[in-house]
Amino acid sequence: MSARLLCAFAAFGFSLLFAPLAPGIINRVKAVIAGRQGRPLLLLYYDLRRLLRKEALYPRCSTFFFRLAPAAGVCAGVTALLLVPFGPLGSCAGFSGDFVLVAGVFAVARFTLMTAAVDTGSAFEGMGAAREAFFSSLAEPVLLFCLAVLCFRAGVYSLAAGMGSIPAAAWFNDATFYLTTGAALFLVLLQENCRLPADDPDTHLELTMIHEVMILDHSGPDLAFLEYASALKLWTFCLLTADMFVPLAGGPLFDAQGALLPGAGGRAACSVALTFAGAVAVAVLVGLVESVTARFRMERVPQICALAGGFICLAALAYWRTS
Repeated sequence: MSARLLCAFAAFGFSLLFAPLAPGIINRVKAVIAGRQGRPLLLLYYDLRRLLRKEALYPRCSTFFFRLAPAAGVCAGVTALLLVPFGPLGSCAGFSGDFVLVAGVFAVARFTLMTAAVDTGSAFEGMGAAREAFFSSLAEPVLLFCLAVLCFRAGVYSLAAGMGSIPAAAWFNDATFYLTTGAALFLVLLQENCRLPADDPDTHLELTMIHEVMILDHSGPDLAFLEYASALKLWTFCLLTADMFVPLAGGPLFDAQGALLPGAGGRAACSVALTFAGAVAVAVLVGLVESVTARFRMERVPQICALAGGFICLAALAYWRTS
């Protein structure tokens, strides 16, 4: 195994371990802005440990689909994380056209969760599944378009080439393109991860829920898997957005065989650290946005996807005009 792959898998392992920190960072930022103590930074770790010790209960009318959703969510998060580039290290299992698979695995996970919600026979969970189906039909094309434009611009249709190795000179020469694409990706992050102003993950009123209402009947380890899958998805989107704003400086770090170039070890470590710091900065930005905005009314939620679609269309026009 090459040095690049070893470093990429090490970054992948750290991502699996630290993914539950992303919701904690957002909650801490919101607490600081509001001037209160707030919840512990490691609260999700405590919740996962507590839930894993409990027994999973299932509705009487539920079938295999209800039990499939937690495993599908975790598998989708792990698969997407394998394809996301860790800065100049690239991805662990990237290939040409992998951006389609990233959008696809999240769509499959969402479908299984909606199926599980309908499988319970609950009117509230069916209502949440219907809302999720409608809003996801608006957000998923924008996400796929964002990733496709970035890969097409790189000329190599993989996320590692389109997002993980953006030279600093190219970023500053085409700052407008990357800023508009980054803005579109950030708005999709808010929508896809059920963050304010699209949805409130802390709400307890069923009539206003979108995502949270679909997991009301899950408990024990199943609920732990769903919470962890949600954290993985949030961390994956934070990494994707951070890749947009952490350009590669100082030239390539690895040769064609994946071996580390002489004297590039320090630059590689610095680039990876900047990528993870960028992901944390994106989580902080999400906390800032949630601190200064209120949840949109249900009929205004599609406006977020429309605004993201406008941004990525502007980026695509800028690319086609200069190509």
